[in-house]
Amino acid sequence: MQQVFGTVTFYDANSGGFAALGHGLLDIDTEQLIHLSSGEFVTTNILNINKGEKGNPGRIQGSLENQEEIGVITQNTGFGIYGNVTNLSSIQINKSNEMEVALRDEIETGKAEIWCSLENGKIEKYDIEIQKIYKDNNYDNKSMKVKVTDKKLIEKTGGIIQGMSGSPIIQNGKFVGALTHVLVNEPLEGYAVFGDIMVKQMYKVN
Repeated sequence: MQQVFGTVTFYDANSGGFAALGHGLLDIDTEQLIHLSSGEFVTTNILNINKGEKGNPGRIQGSLENQEEIGVITQNTGFGIYGNVTNLSSIQINKSNEMEVALRDEIETGKAEIWCSLENGKIEKYDIEIQKIYKDNNYDNKSMKVKVTDKKLIEKTGGIIQGMSGSPIIQNGKFVGALTHVLVNEPLEGYAVFGDIMVKQMYKVN
């Protein structure tokens, strides 16, 4: 069984499925995504935050010590990692955070939030700005260009860092997408994938 590491973006109670984002596994020779027959979805511990700076992206350092299996991975795609939760008690589900997925026409440039965990067991909300929306993009995971504006987050991380990929983006009370990339030379800015793409990918699996 192979392991793929990524940040969980959402859990769907209707199907028992989950979506996550991280760095897809590539074949070293062909540079193509590896098609997984199975994989593990486990808990991790955050050890340290390395702040990002221009030309040097930061990262969240984690450990798999004392890991607990949460579920199984069935697909490793260019739009995320997908599978099924088998041990619901091992993740914190807050039913008050249940929300609709925004249609693309509902997404606006301007203020939004990302939800991410920079401390074990604690999810915080941080302000960002959606700068550009590529409504017709269905071929890669650069659906929106975003910028971190939250002073608290900038102080902690320097902007978007490795390990924050998969952090959900919320606007007007709806799920609009998830972080995918940071711009190496501008750590406050990066890209995100549309939420509707991730949901469609998840239901292809489940």
